[in-house]
Amino acid sequence: PSCCIGSGTGNIFQEKQCILVCTDRQPLEISLPVCSSLKVPALQLHVSKTAMGASQKDFENAMNQVKLLKEDPGNEVKLKLYALYKQATEGPCNTPKPGVFDLINKAKWEAWNALGSLPKETARQNYVDLVSGLSSSSDSSSQAKPEADRKQAGYETVVMTSEDGITKIMLNRPAKKNALTQQMYQEIILALEAASKDDSTITVLTGNGDYYSSGNDLTNFTNIPPDGVEVKAKNSAILLRNFVGSFIDFPKPLVAVVNGPAVGISVTVLGLFDLVYATDRATFHTPFSHLGQTPEGCSSYTFPKIMGPAKAAEMLIFGKKLTAGEACAQGLVTEVFPDSTFQKEVWTRLKAYSKLPQNAMRISKQIIRSQEKEKLHAINAKESSILQERWLSSECMNAIMNFFSQKAKL
Repeated sequence: PSCCIGSGTGNIFQEKQCILVCTDRQPLEISLPVCSSLKVPALQLHVSKTAMGASQKDFENAMNQVKLLKEDPGNEVKLKLYALYKQATEGPCNTPKPGVFDLINKAKWEAWNALGSLPKETARQNYVDLVSGLSSSSDSSSQAKPEADRKQAGYETVVMTSEDGITKIMLNRPAKKNALTQQMYQEIILALEAASKDDSTITVLTGNGDYYSSGNDLTNFTNIPPDGVEVKAKNSAILLRNFVGSFIDFPKPLVAVVNGPAVGISVTVLGLFDLVYATDRATFHTPFSHLGQTPEGCSSYTFPKIMGPAKAAEMLIFGKKLTAGEACAQGLVTEVFPDSTFQKEVWTRLKAYSKLPQNAMRISKQIIRSQEKEKLHAINAKESSILQERWLSSECMNAIMNFFSQKAKL
């Protein structure tokens, strides 16, 4: 019994194991590794804190603190928070298990269901304690960051800065290899719109960390809304079309500074940039067929035009991964630089270009691109429409499920 009393505000897994000991009257040794670890002076703190319990006001304050976290705590912690919240407000899990394709809601259901008969009061206290720890960690991390590295107001997944006539839009999910979420799509669209209207001469897109971008965050395909997969597919197709359209219509010189591996749509839209500079450790991969999908970003038109039909098919149909040198030889990349001097050489060159007459460069781009802009929009619409159909196909769903299954085994 003392073990169970002391587990009130402990780790969620300690809580679950100790409650099983008391409720099911299993032999105490089943949870000895957990319970014995609690038989330390800190146990008294847990007992007194549980006895006091977290008030409803504490719980509501914790919910508000979650919204103010400066860093993404990760999916595992989010699931714990969700499960504890549901347990604290509704009690034990009381809803049917979601279907096999509804991966996000299935994971949330499993996290909640795993809490079993955990009392509401204990779940509330555990929620408050978990949020308190996250808030402290987030504050410490924020204080440690230099001012120059902090995100500008208005953006959470990209960092937008302007200096020396250059507006830089940096993808800023380095821990997730800059995988593109739906929020990230929206923020890039907004950042490009803002950059098109500011007083800079050149706009640059690059990534933070080791990756340029690992392409779509595949959780985009698993977070199914209540109104179903058809609505999800339609909305995603509209977002994709708007995203690619923002590159087609961008009026200024647009430069990709590919600082590492690039996958999927981060590769396909490169055909819409005016310059593409890459580090020699970058790779370019479009594994559409592997995921039961088809090309996007106008690549069904721009890639054959840039590198020829055979080489384009090798990438877009068969998913061949190109090195930076190969991508440069085939015309997708403008120039490759040694990784050790990549940033210095590229930015020195871009700063020189930014001093060229601004209006002359805009007009020159307009002349070059105007002949094909209407065609590119039509291709973008067609590609998005086809992808909407693919996302609803069993072939695509099975391919994505297989991807997650293989990833889980790693």
